[in-house]
Amino acid sequence: MKAFPKLLLFSCLAGPLALPCTAQAAEPAAESAAKPDGGGKKKKKKKNKDKSNEATAPAADTSTASAKDAPDLAVPPPATNNGNWCEWLQNDPGLLYNDPKNRWIQSFEVGGRFHYQIASMEGTDVNGTDFNDTYDEYRRLRLETKTQFLKHFVAEVNVNLVNDRRFRDDFFNELEWGYDRFDEVSLEFDIGEAFGDGWLDGIKLKYGRMKLKMTEEVHMSSNEIYTIERSAIADKVGGDASRPTGVTLELDKGDWDLTLGMFSAEDDSDFIAGWGEGQFFYGSLEWRASKNLKLVLDYTQNNHDGNDDALGYGWASAFSAIYKKKHWGVIAEAIYGDNGGGISAPITRRQGDFHGFVVMPWYWIVEDKLQAVVQYQYASSPESQGLQLPVRYVRAEHENPMVDVDNGRGNEHHYLYAGLNWHLCRDRVKVMGGFSLDDLTTRRSEIKAYTWQLAVRTSF
Repeated sequence: MKAFPKLLLFSCLAGPLALPCTAQAAEPAAESAAKPDGGGKKKKKKKNKDKSNEATAPAADTSTASAKDAPDLAVPPPATNNGNWCEWLQNDPGLLYNDPKNRWIQSFEVGGRFHYQIASMEGTDVNGTDFNDTYDEYRRLRLETKTQFLKHFVAEVNVNLVNDRRFRDDFFNELEWGYDRFDEVSLEFDIGEAFGDGWLDGIKLKYGRMKLKMTEEVHMSSNEIYTIERSAIADKVGGDASRPTGVTLELDKGDWDLTLGMFSAEDDSDFIAGWGEGQFFYGSLEWRASKNLKLVLDYTQNNHDGNDDALGYGWASAFSAIYKKKHWGVIAEAIYGDNGGGISAPITRRQGDFHGFVVMPWYWIVEDKLQAVVQYQYASSPESQGLQLPVRYVRAEHENPMVDVDNGRGNEHHYLYAGLNWHLCRDRVKVMGGFSLDDLTTRRSEIKAYTWQLAVRTSF
């Protein structure tokens, strides 16, 4: 397949962005969502702690009262980006409406992301057979909306618009455009803002279809991660149902954030799932120990009732340490869990515990432009099939039908990745390149694979 011409074509799609932008930047006072700082999660807005937006907001025209009170949708603010397309792109161009004084709807914002990647792989299967395959994949095409209404409610609806299964080793390996399924759908109520949280800085209650955030790699958005794909152990503890339906309670106090949640075990829903197949529980504690160091502890526990299969394991814990200076940083993660039994792991050789760790240092060669990253992951299990690799790309469909990788199952996995990220616009438009090595020990022999990957990622 002609993968590289396709990649060049989609790289050219970013070309119009390089032209002087005539669209107007959103008014600084409307920037209610903090920009990511490269560490993964968006910063939470603290109540009454930052008045900088008010100080920098353009002075209102006092000549007419109607112009002063008009929402952003009615009168676009003057340009503030001086034709800088990247600054415009990072300044919430999808904020279509913003009027904090409106009683019913305070803001409406749209966004999206498009991720495309190619991979060239060669390796040796469990029988010693060599394989060499090339894949191209429309990784993500997503439409996102965010609405703030009734002062204290926020609704988010994200829809996936592509389903590329051409690389999958199954019967329905096709490329389909258009509606695929909902990515995340949630309704959040800011209890602290509504009733006054007193001792706590913030209290938020959220219900809907959400991402299960186990490990710092998963806490980070796919727009921000430093590697083209997350590590296999992070992918495993993220659960078989990567977007389960649940309810979470977020508590914020100073440098501490605590999230508690309960999720439905149903894993085959395209929208909001029911609660008839059991549940599992989740907790996450974050401590910003200093300006440079953040520690995160995540835990999830499956409540087995004979039907649970949303997680694919019994329980798991993940401890992450994130350290960063101006030009460099490192993420270290330790994971331990148990595969469980019954429906989650009906075969004995796929039960037992599992553990692993990830070390990922990164460095800005050119600040905010060219980033180097290295990731090493080790995972093991006492059972012969206690681990399973993600579907990309060792488990993918191979050109030679005789290739046997034992469905990516084994008991020891080494993974090494080295890559460069070229940011045309920090975390909005970037090109990622990487080389990785997989070494998996299976019950029959060893699988080795070497993969070159190239990806284009755009978002707004």
